[in-house]
Amino acid sequence: MRQLTVCIASSWLLLACSADPEAAKTTVPAAPPVSAEFSRYWYAGQAELSRYQLQQNRYDAIYPGEAVLVFVTEDFLPNKQVKMEGGKTAETATSVLKMNQMRRFATGIYDYSINTSVFTPVATSQFPHTFKVATSVQDWCGQTYSQLNLRRNKYHLEAHSYFQQEADQVDSLEAVVLEDELWTRLRLDPKALPLGKLRIIPGTVASRLRHQPLRVETASAELTPYRRLVFKPTQAGAALQAYTLTYPDTKRTLTIVFEQAFPYLIAGWEDTYNGQMRFGNQTYGSAELLTTRAIRTNTLKSDYWQRHTRADSVLRRQLGVTGFGN
Repeated sequence: MRQLTVCIASSWLLLACSADPEAAKTTVPAAPPVSAEFSRYWYAGQAELSRYQLQQNRYDAIYPGEAVLVFVTEDFLPNKQVKMEGGKTAETATSVLKMNQMRRFATGIYDYSINTSVFTPVATSQFPHTFKVATSVQDWCGQTYSQLNLRRNKYHLEAHSYFQQEADQVDSLEAVVLEDELWTRLRLDPKALPLGKLRIIPGTVASRLRHQPLRVETASAELTPYRRLVFKPTQAGAALQAYTLTYPDTKRTLTIVFEQAFPYLIAGWEDTYNGQMRFGNQTYGSAELLTTRAIRTNTLKSDYWQRHTRADSVLRRQLGVTGFGN
């Protein structure tokens, strides 16, 4: 995240202190209609960082790893579909809640690195659909990339893969619920999560790992109190809720567990599916259902985009992130 010198800094109000006369022509977004509690938490100039112990379903087995969720608000240009960083623009930016989800794990000799970014408008009454989702997957065989952009009430899909039968794809999908946006929507207001039978575009990560093309599917969703002991709240005795999404056709179930009280911190998730993958007329993998599980271990608030010196590596230790820098 590029650091800016600002006169007034928040996620939804940005006036650049620049000698460039064009910078003064920036269209400044209005404050979104949110509560004082929401503003204090999400517009304090910091992101929320959470580290999770990961058990990843891949190749008919479970592999250990870790995941990090980064939630932060920022100003977003809805037509250009990028973060507003100042300068001249004809667009009026709007505030989004962005989630970056990162997973790292190894399968046998080689590594996997998976990143997903989701950009969901805070002003949901004005912008009912998430603007953008992007996912990249890297391993020692190659890399893939998928991106969904909201264009004229449709999701424009562009995907690239090193696999011959996937290669380069362009498609247009109906603007229905995105599985990937459920993570940001529950942080905004879990009472507004879609329930019952719904039409949905499945998550980009699960679809990519199973080599299933992104398309509109049918699923059912429910929100219930969480009674098990796998996931725990930040404070003992605090109530947890479970949002469960079930895909009957693909026999997949995703459950996101989060704290009932604001700011609805995500305690973890489970994603159960089989390892079957189809290429052309051939099907590979087992029909056995295995569960990816991520359990929260640490959370901190930080303006992480400014914490890039050697001394700042202490924050990695506080977060409990393994690997580089420790």
